[in-house]
Amino acid sequence: MDAAAPPPALSLEARFEVIDLYTAYAETINDGRLEAWPSFFTEDCSYQVKARENAERDLPLAAIRAESRGMLEDRVVSIRKAMLYVPHYWLHMISGVRITGIGHDTIDVRANYCIIRTMQDRLSELFQVGRYQDRLVRQDGRLLFREKLCIYDSLLIPNSLVYPI
Repeated sequence: MDAAAPPPALSLEARFEVIDLYTAYAETINDGRLEAWPSFFTEDCSYQVKARENAERDLPLAAIRAESRGMLEDRVVSIRKAMLYVPHYWLHMISGVRITGIGHDTIDVRANYCIIRTMQDRLSELFQVGRYQDRLVRQDGRLLFREKLCIYDSLLIPNSLVYPI
């Protein structure tokens, strides 16, 4: 789609539904309800966490890549059962949610994100910043992510990049 051309019209109600999806997504992760996180995605979803440099050059290398809801569910099980870590809290802040395209059955969205991590015995720290480039679809009466591309700005990533972005 031409970057200068505005996307086709989307009703105000549908726009609020998109914003509500992003708000619920962030709240689910922030509240530690990781088992509910995969329910935001279609069964045949694509979820990638990729460096900005790789995304801009259309390179395939991603720090995290999942090609189905089942793979996301496996990630949650791994986080809960196999990982040892210091307890901490996440704060996902999502802003600038913008509809960038509307297809026959899809809505393309771009949004900014900032993630802050707080460990109980340390000051809060900026964990990651970047943008989402997502494709949404409606299934069973609700919007879901068919594609979620999380593009982080820094080339350096923490070794604890296992949680949902």
